[in-house]
Amino acid sequence: MIRICPSILNADRSNLGSEISRIAKQSDLLHLDVMDNVFVPNQTFTLAESQKIIAESALPVDTHLMIADPDEQAHLYAKAGSKSVTFHFEASKAPGATIARIATDGARVGVALKPTTPFHVIAPFLEDIDMLLIMTVEPGFGGQSFMTDMLPKIQEARTEIDAHHFGKIWLQVDGGISLETIALARSAGADTFVAGSAVFKADIPGVMVDQLRALAENTKPSQ
Repeated sequence: MIRICPSILNADRSNLGSEISRIAKQSDLLHLDVMDNVFVPNQTFTLAESQKIIAESALPVDTHLMIADPDEQAHLYAKAGSKSVTFHFEASKAPGATIARIATDGARVGVALKPTTPFHVIAPFLEDIDMLLIMTVEPGFGGQSFMTDMLPKIQEARTEIDAHHFGKIWLQVDGGISLETIALARSAGADTFVAGSAVFKADIPGVMVDQLRALAENTKPSQ
């Protein structure tokens, strides 16, 4: 199953309700990028702002935390009603406990890896998570170019998931996903795609979501 998750990082934040409505019928999840200007050099939404977006979104929310203290904060986004909460492995001092807290508070659990973080570090935790996010740009800003050197990491993750966790773990990619790159990510094995600039800078964002989905669905993983 293919999932398309438009990111509101590049949406018109002064009119988010209208922006979300433009992609709600075509999309699977709304990707909410939370940045704290500590873990990454950018700041987006506070917890209070995120809670409002989650409560009012016409789509289930996929929250991606790019924050320095996920061990203390991540479960609060689950309590707020996020369908899925993803935190960065690099920011966590106790990933096992944080995974458990998110799950206890009712959300699917995701763990994200920055480009320089090797896949093998997450292997001990795969049994307990619902999604693995492989960043295909350095986290912090939208509009960056897709890093093709992340394709082997995606393939490595796909092989491990299929061998031991088939059907349980979604494999998400985030960064530079567009009409030109989504087939590459799908061929490597991704099944869940975050797209920000490509969607919200399109003339008709909902049509772009449909086009991205069609490309992914018509591309078979190479392995």
